Amino acid sequence: MKNRLMVHGALMAYTVLALFPIALILINSIKTREAIFDDPLALPTMESLTFVGFQKVLASTNFLLYFGNSLIVTVLALFFILLFGAMAAWALSEYRFMGNRALALFIAFGIMIPIRLGTVSILELMVKLELVNTLAALVLVYTAQGLPLAVMILSEFMRQVPPELKDAARCDGVGEISIFFKVILPLIRPAMATVAVFTMIPAWNDLWFPLILAPSDRTKTVTLGVQQFIGQYVTDWNSVLAALSLAVIPMLILYALFSRQLIRGLTAGAVK
Repeated sequence: MKNRLMVHGALMAYTVLALFPIALILINSIKTREAIFDDPLALPTMESLTFVGFQKVLASTNFLLYFGNSLIVTVLALFFILLFGAMAAWALSEYRFMGNRALALFIAFGIMIPIRLGTVSILELMVKLELVNTLAALVLVYTAQGLPLAVMILSEFMRQVPPELKDAARCDGVGEISIFFKVILPLIRPAMATVAVFTMIPAWNDLWFPLILAPSDRTKTVTLGVQQFIGQYVTDWNSVLAALSLAVIPMLILYALFSRQLIRGLTAGAVK
């Protein structure tokens, strides 16, 4: 009983520590500038309560366009990561061919080497393909960034699928493609949810590649759009915090939706 209380206490402390910055942003986004600097930890009162930041963000900027760009880029990148990552993981885990381990090792290097080291080469490639200032450039980069981790996680889960299920499907005349989509993918949904959470957050929060590959006003993402409220001498903190609040809410909702599958994916294999 004592050990359980200690574990729950540690988990609760970590939860508070993780949620504190988000709560601080949400609280200060509806406070006046003076109240933010006077006591950033205090809850808003009737005198300090204001929604001027949200009004500025929604009325005087193209924030909805930036939000839509981030949503399109994240959803498309997530779709391609899950699809191509699952297909590559299926090939590496199910079939034995020359260069199988070498290919798996090559993909693993994608986890160890940050993609930002190749920014110059990526920019040159996008210029040649005429994809600069397009959302397609960001989708391609985030897909390449997320694939190595997706392949590694999904391949491990696919190796745990009982071979009897696949053999039974083959004996019934089911093709390999049907086995992949109708047998394998439903069984690894927790792993796919885990991959989705780990890949969608970096894509949504990224500032580096939108600043380099898609800085135009029509292709800006949420994180890049927030920068217009930050100046060298004056920063509109009400608008900054309001924009960050609007940007973080979708991630919280998606995390809540995927949380059960995420926990199942992280704990799979821990017990039999």
